[in-house]
Amino acid sequence: MSETKIETWLEDSADAPAAIVLREYLTPVEGKDGVFFPPTFAAAENSKEFPGGYNINELANGENVCLVDTVGSQANRIEPMFATGDYAALVPQLVVEAGEKQVSILDAGHRAGDAIVRCTELQDALQKAFQSLKRGDAVPLAKLAPTSLVFGVWDSRDTQAKAPRLLAATIRAFNVGKLTRSAQYNPAVEYVEEGLLDETENKEALKAYSERGFRHVPASNTHGGVIARGDIRREVTLQIAALRLLRGTTDDETKKLRAYLLGLALVAFTKPAVGFLRQGCNLVLDGDRVPESTVVFADGRRESSGLTHHAALAFAKKAAAAFGVGESKMVKFDTKLAKDETTGEGKRGKKGKKIEKAKAG
Repeated sequence: MSETKIETWLEDSADAPAAIVLREYLTPVEGKDGVFFPPTFAAAENSKEFPGGYNINELANGENVCLVDTVGSQANRIEPMFATGDYAALVPQLVVEAGEKQVSILDAGHRAGDAIVRCTELQDALQKAFQSLKRGDAVPLAKLAPTSLVFGVWDSRDTQAKAPRLLAATIRAFNVGKLTRSAQYNPAVEYVEEGLLDETENKEALKAYSERGFRHVPASNTHGGVIARGDIRREVTLQIAALRLLRGTTDDETKKLRAYLLGLALVAFTKPAVGFLRQGCNLVLDGDRVPESTVVFADGRRESSGLTHHAALAFAKKAAAAFGVGESKMVKFDTKLAKDETTGEGKRGKKGKKIEKAKAG
């Protein structure tokens, strides 16, 4: 895969690709028939629709699909790579000092729209960048927070500017069987019988004894993981068609902007994924199945991408140098700005009052 070939993907032509997709087949480290633990979710407002627990959708043909890692979760696992090693030079490093912690924008869940960066001296620059994005110029945001354009952002607390995800990854398991498990906690000693704690029938006191580990506590019929009888697949989509909708103020700016964002997206697309998702869920590539990386064209053609991480990184470095990576900054969290937003007395307070007024109406 040459850099010239990659550059052709950005051309505004009918033959340009719509997307690049990657399909990886995974297995639990325990083996293909191993038990693994999907995430659990809170119940829906109408618990009859979703009572909470694993997100398993039953299909009309009797099969099911289990969500193992969400789009948002995958993005949050991938994005911090741009704070490390060779990747760090590809993007501006914006770090916020908040109390005794230092938080990178690459770790902030809402990216450039997150309160941790909005309540800093970057507030005005971010607001202008989002306003420019709404007017069709993505360059200012790419200079400040380019990964917000790669992984998507919504400035829902201020300008309402949105940028769709160029890169989205999800892990799903097919045809899973759900298990339950039970456990029993036994305290080290019988605290009441030994006279170490007062005997009581008071429910609040007994609850406190249980919560603090002084009583026997059974746990029955809780979530016990799943076994997949079908595939476990990680699917990644890089939306080239969406990338070609982003523009600067000139043709030259647009070309450099798109190449820069494509480089970042390709680096993230080709980097091996983190397989340890949570306790009880460590997934690795299935050694018997070859990952499929495919370029998909508007007319339905599918061609093997031939992409390698080495080629993607080389393209990204060249594109970043041509675009000009934004300035890295260490800024402080501004408590006054945060209070202004929450008390309605500052700049954002004006908006807050409007919200209260709308609710009252």
